[in-house]
Amino acid sequence: MLRFVFHRLFIQAIPTLWAVATLSFLLVRLVPGSPFASEKELPPQTMEALERAYGLDQPITVQYFRYMGGVLQGDFGPSLKMPGRTVSELIATTLPISMELGMLALLYALVVGISLGVLAAMRPNGPGDSISMGIALFGICIPSFVLGPILALVFGLWLNWLPVLGWSDSAHRVLPVIALGSIYAAYIARLARGGMLEELSKDYVRTARSKGMSEAQVVLRHALRGGILPVISFLGPAAAGLLTGAFVVEMIFQIPGMGRIIVNAALNRDQFVMLGCVLVFGAFMVLFNTLVDLLLAWLNPRIRMGEAK
Repeated sequence: MLRFVFHRLFIQAIPTLWAVATLSFLLVRLVPGSPFASEKELPPQTMEALERAYGLDQPITVQYFRYMGGVLQGDFGPSLKMPGRTVSELIATTLPISMELGMLALLYALVVGISLGVLAAMRPNGPGDSISMGIALFGICIPSFVLGPILALVFGLWLNWLPVLGWSDSAHRVLPVIALGSIYAAYIARLARGGMLEELSKDYVRTARSKGMSEAQVVLRHALRGGILPVISFLGPAAAGLLTGAFVVEMIFQIPGMGRIIVNAALNRDQFVMLGCVLVFGAFMVLFNTLVDLLLAWLNPRIRMGEAK
């Protein structure tokens, strides 16, 4: 297990994060144009002074090593469009909101998806299976940028049950979480159904049933641990989709998270803010995928044995 952890962290996670940081820096720097361009053209002397103040007049290799050195110390640089604000300050105030939205949506997707998948697998080809998979198919077909306005229109404006803007109390979290997590709940339901059907057909499950155990005991005590392995494997891509999908949901429901600042930074060409947000999201993605790999190795010893070989 220690060799497995070492391989995941130092052979895969750290090089992947370095590659993300390098490619992001190069892509942002190689985009033509100036971040200080505006409708009113600035004098050349002013443009040169601004670029000199932020170090953008240096060769790109010098900028790269200076920026990476600051990142290693936790300094993502200043905001080019908000004088007096640093990227670290902006991330510190908005990241907790985005993480809360993503984690709540992931929890919602897991609870709803696993429940639908297990119910469908217990009675395959029955009414429960058809209803559960029909709900899952509906969730896959409706993306969050379509489901979000529909939820806001129906439950916020027509029925006036829930607020549609802001992030101040628990009621503000309901519609964004459902809009963001529904599509992943649908994928999880299909994966859980397939995994549970495979586990329920194995010999040890038939042995447990022959001993007189109830169907709930068979599912919860025996089949569920192996049946949710496909779901756990999906958590890495799901987390990536939840964080990137949160950008759209945050804009729809006016949530003051990182999605809003990275969209505004892209529109305003605020390079340091874009880079800082991409690096933070990349770090969380690498960390989450590593944790998922470790959880899979703990649940399935064959994975870590194969890694050791």
